Amino acid sequence: MSTLIIHTDGGSRGNPGPAAVGVVGFIEEIVVLEEGKYLGQQTNNEAEYQAVLLALEYVPELVKAHKVASITWKLDSMLVVQQLSKNWKIKEPRLAIFAQQIWTKLAQLSVSSTFTYVPRAQNAMADAVVNRVLDAQKTS
Repeated sequence: MSTLIIHTDGGSRGNPGPAAVGVVGFIEEIVVLEEGKYLGQQTNNEAEYQAVLLALEYVPELVKAHKVASITWKLDSMLVVQQLSKNWKIKEPRLAIFAQQIWTKLAQLSVSSTFTYVPRAQNAMADAVVNRVLDAQKTS
């Protein structure tokens, strides 16, 4: 049994502004997931939450295919980590909706999840996905 490590990042250029999310997943240091998505006009916090939701679209299959025992989520948003860990209240209604969607999807998994804050430098791959998506959107 292995641990799935998922780095997520969301960003907006302006707040709100054009926003995107990036997700990179690892099992034993091998990249098993790399996805990005353009969101349109969003706040940075909304994008951070939606990055976790994007990852959760792929997690059930990864858990099955790789015999995952647990998931460690690594985010550079202290707000989202603390709110999803239920340590901080969620005052913003839009964010509360995202959090509830995440908790519902996590409850459907057969493995435990832990949300961990990492400094931005340790989340560089997910951040790079966000920037690639935003840069591609600018040129299209």
